[in-house]
Amino acid sequence: MTAAGAAPVSGPETKLRLDDLSRADVPFRTGHFQAYAPHDFHRIAYVEWGEADSPHVVICVHGLSRQGRDFDALGYRLAKLGYRVVCPDLPGRGLSGWLKDPELYGLPQYAADMAALIAHLRVPGKIDWVGTSLGGLTGMVLAAAARSPIRRMVINDIGPFLPWAPIREIGSRLRDAPRLHHNLASGESRLRTVLGAFGPLTDEQWRHIAKYSFHQEPNGGWRPHYDPGIGDAFRPGRVYSVSMWRDWDVITCPVLLLRGEHSDLLLASTADEMTRRGPPTRRVEIPQCGHAPALLDDEQLRIVTDWLGPAA
Repeated sequence: MTAAGAAPVSGPETKLRLDDLSRADVPFRTGHFQAYAPHDFHRIAYVEWGEADSPHVVICVHGLSRQGRDFDALGYRLAKLGYRVVCPDLPGRGLSGWLKDPELYGLPQYAADMAALIAHLRVPGKIDWVGTSLGGLTGMVLAAAARSPIRRMVINDIGPFLPWAPIREIGSRLRDAPRLHHNLASGESRLRTVLGAFGPLTDEQWRHIAKYSFHQEPNGGWRPHYDPGIGDAFRPGRVYSVSMWRDWDVITCPVLLLRGEHSDLLLASTADEMTRRGPPTRRVEIPQCGHAPALLDDEQLRIVTDWLGPAA
C-alpha cells in the first residue's frame, strides 16, 4: 500500500501527538471570510498550515458531517514538504456559519464557497486538492469546470456513481444523531460506533476526532458541530442514486483515488470504471477501512504525501 514519488515522510514529525501539532515547528493559522448564498452572507472558517507566501497550495475538504480539523496530521506533513495547506469548514460545519435556507446545502453552494476561498487566498497559480467524500465530490465539480485551477486531485473514497442504499444510511445517521451529549466522552463513544468504517484508530486519534466534532454549550452539554439542516436533503423520498460521470469524463488533471477496502459508497466496480475513463487515475486500496479512510494513520498519510511529493 505505497505510492511512487517522493521519499516517505519520516523522522520526529511522525511521532508528534495530534494535540501538539498546532504548536509544532510549522506555521499554523486560522482565518475566515464572508461568502455569499442567495439573500445571505455566511462565514467560512479555515485552518492553514505552512508558510503563507508559499505558491504551492493544497486545499483539503472534509466529508458530509465532518470539518477541517480532520486534516491536521496531513496538513502538518504537507507543510513540512513546503506546501501551504488550507483546510476549510464547509458551511454549516465546524466554525463556519449556518445557511438560513437548509435547501442550499448542496454541491452548487459548496463549489461556489470553495471557489470564493481560492479567490480569498490569492493563490498565484494552480492548486492541489484533497477531498474526502463530499470534499471529493466538490473537487470533482470544480475540476470539471473550464479553466479549473485544480492541478492535481486526491479523492478519498468517493466517485461519480453513488448507490442510494448507503446514502440513505448516511442520512439516517444524521437524522438520528443526538442533539446533545452530557459530556464529550459520550459523544466520542457515539462517533466510535457511527464512524467505525474510518478504520482501526488509536484512542488518541478518536479523541482528536471527538474534540472538534462537538461544541460545548454555555448551559452544559456538548452538541454536534454541524447544522442539523445538512440532513434535510436525505429525508425519506429524497434519496436516490447519484451519477456524476458527465463531470468525471471532462476532468483532465491527474487523480489519486483512495478506496476503503470495505467501502459501500465507492463500489469496487465504480473505482474500476474511474481508472478506465476520465482523468489519468491511480487507484490505491486502503485495507481495514470502509467509508472513508480517516487519513490519520502514518501509512495512509504517506500514500498521499508520496504521490504529491515535495512542493515544486
